[in-house]
Amino acid sequence: MNPVSGGKKKDGVPQLIHKYLDPAIFDAAIIFTHGASHARQIAKEAVDDKYDLVVAVGGDGTVNEVASSLVNTNVTFGILPCGSGNGLSRFLNISMDMQEAIENLNTGRTELIDSAIANGQPFFNMAGIGFDAHISEVFSHQKKRGFFTYIKSSFKEISKYKPQLYTIEIDGVLYEKEAFMLSFANSSQYGNNVHISAGASVQDGLIDVCIIKQFPIWRLLEMGIRMLTKTAEKSGYLEIIRGKNIMVTRDKAGPIHLDGEPRIVDAPVQINVVPHSLKIIVGDGYRP
Repeated sequence: MNPVSGGKKKDGVPQLIHKYLDPAIFDAAIIFTHGASHARQIAKEAVDDKYDLVVAVGGDGTVNEVASSLVNTNVTFGILPCGSGNGLSRFLNISMDMQEAIENLNTGRTELIDSAIANGQPFFNMAGIGFDAHISEVFSHQKKRGFFTYIKSSFKEISKYKPQLYTIEIDGVLYEKEAFMLSFANSSQYGNNVHISAGASVQDGLIDVCIIKQFPIWRLLEMGIRMLTKTAEKSGYLEIIRGKNIMVTRDKAGPIHLDGEPRIVDAPVQINVVPHSLKIIVGDGYRP
């Protein structure tokens, strides 16, 4: 459990877990994280100790850390979403209501989903280069977290950010694209039901390479509405190419985000899919 994810207090969550998690099925231990990479270490120890299920209580960053230690193991992964965007949770139809999400651990079915690796680092929902990576970097330094802080940062930075030229190799085919940003979508959405690639699937063995072109700032509201209504691809400012092995070359090192968490990486970025590599409890109503 990440006590600070999404800027949300979780003081009452352990009580809800004890109340609604079925003791006939689970003997649960609750551990709070104390900093970056701690969740990853806890999950690794759980695998070594032969736990059956490891649950991330937090946002996409916590989900990333925990899931990273569970890839290609027999340990099942669960999510109790408590973050700012909860992109993977929403895509998998996991309830944002804590009681319902806990009860889903008791009854929910499991699926094998894809993960991906970017320059040796795993991601499960979305990675990005360009404007969204820049915003993730800016957002990580804000005192307040949450959706509205993210939107405020985006509005502040969007008029200053310039598109960049990228060489993109997708399964051996070369493309040269000037782009405002590149999103690498395993699921369809960034979070908060903001969809960049409505047709994306976490079980098709492919990453949707979403090439977002520079658009006039007066069309920002339109683009936002299209993402909320799953029609972004119809805008004319978005091109999607699907593939398994992706290499992006740019003129210098810079930020990239993996599931919303920023980091600085070398100029070339290599992305590969790892099909059916994570066993996860999905929400009621999720359809592959």
